Amino acid sequence: MSYLILKQLHIACVVLSGSGFLVRGLSMLRDSPYLQRRPARVLPHIVDTVLLGSAVAMAVLSSQYPFTSAWLTAKVVGLLIYIGCGTMALKRGHSKAQRAIFLVAALTAFAYIVSVALTRSPLGFLVSVI
Repeated sequence: MSYLILKQLHIACVVLSGSGFLVRGLSMLRDSPYLQRRPARVLPHIVDTVLLGSAVAMAVLSSQYPFTSAWLTAKVVGLLIYIGCGTMALKRGHSKAQRAIFLVAALTAFAYIVSVALTRSPLGFLVSVI
């Protein structure tokens, strides 16, 4: 598979993953029964697996790896923060207020990861400010 196809697949999965997370987060805040449906429980895992697989494949093809490329390291750190905040937002938060705060934090981390990818700078969206 060519790098360009992998990149397009990766971008599509980023859009699906981010928008799916936002929908699940808003559904959680509204106590929507949507979250109990099979697609809401299964599709995110499929999309995120393809997303991660395409990221690894692109890293191998381009010979750019986390901990050797600063911007990729920043994306991995941002991803870990996103996963942690996302878990608190959707499952582990003790109150709606706490879950809402973690939802905003996870979405901010997601935006940071995207901005790092677009700028190829560990500063991400801060690169235009500094």
